[in-house]
Amino acid sequence: MEREKNDIHLLVIRLSAMGDVAMTVPVLHALAKQHPGVRVTVLSRAFFKPVFDRIPGVSFYEADIRGRHKGVRGLYKLYRELKALDIDAVADLHNVLRSNILKAFFRTGGFPVVQIDKGRREKKALTRARGKIFRQLKSTHQRYADVFTRLGYPVDLSVPVFSPGLELSPELWRSLGRENRLEKGEKWIGIAPFAAFKGKMYPADLMEEVLEKLDREGKYTLLLFGGGKEEEELLDALQSKYKSAVNVAGKLSFRQELRLISNLDLMVAMDSGNAHLAAMYGIKTVTLWGVTHPYAGFYPFGQDKKYALLADRKKYPLVPTSVYGKKLPEGYEDVMRSVSPEKVVKKIRKVLADG
Repeated sequence: MEREKNDIHLLVIRLSAMGDVAMTVPVLHALAKQHPGVRVTVLSRAFFKPVFDRIPGVSFYEADIRGRHKGVRGLYKLYRELKALDIDAVADLHNVLRSNILKAFFRTGGFPVVQIDKGRREKKALTRARGKIFRQLKSTHQRYADVFTRLGYPVDLSVPVFSPGLELSPELWRSLGRENRLEKGEKWIGIAPFAAFKGKMYPADLMEEVLEKLDREGKYTLLLFGGGKEEEELLDALQSKYKSAVNVAGKLSFRQELRLISNLDLMVAMDSGNAHLAAMYGIKTVTLWGVTHPYAGFYPFGQDKKYALLADRKKYPLVPTSVYGKKLPEGYEDVMRSVSPEKVVKKIRKVLADG
């Protein structure tokens, strides 16, 4: 007997990366709200599991791509495991080699599979040096939503649905050595100064100027986010210099970091994962853009376009040089210096003042 449309189990595939995974969250919230009978299993790396906590009707399945699910044989084993979950259809929000192999297995098994259209042709036109077509492309969130629409479950993103904030605990602050900041008298500003590529990372000396100016005002707690030993050491050095700075990197679990992010008054980030983590909780997010640009479709969900600080395209007309910031043309090494620390601090004050 054919299932009722509100009794469907969808498999959603998005294996990486941090920002792209976080961008699925508001779409899944909207799907859950608009189609409450649809169950979803998200297939992703184990590290990302906390991102999907508290989305109604959504469960998580780990893709162990470096272990038991490695290679074609491993992916076939993964397919068999997923098939046993009584999946009805597959939404591939990744469209890479691994998900294409899984697609082949599912389609051979008779399952409907819809893959994301990444808009590669339009993105190539947006980022090429010659004959650039500089225009706003469809957002990644809408591209995700389009996949569900093609499966028969249209998703309207016009009314944003955010993940609920998470309760903080005294233990979290004690782990940071800052018990005295538990009471939220000051504004909490997250600062995430790093990105995967140099072309979209604000220069360290300019970011320190931003911190110095904010610290001098004495009315903020500046929570510094990053990952990896080198970044932790850099942030430790900043914490030692500025009274209001608290280095979070390496001090908390990922789940604890999400709790903290969900309670921020503001996040300041690059075109990177932390911007999308904050946005999925509806936290106001000021983003700094270098060789990438919001037109590529990766602007944080539900954020006012005025919160973006963009590189000077009159001086750097090749921007955006690539979708993810991998290409740093000669002469573009200082592209982010066209965004002054004064402009960053002014924007932070304005966004906070607007409430």
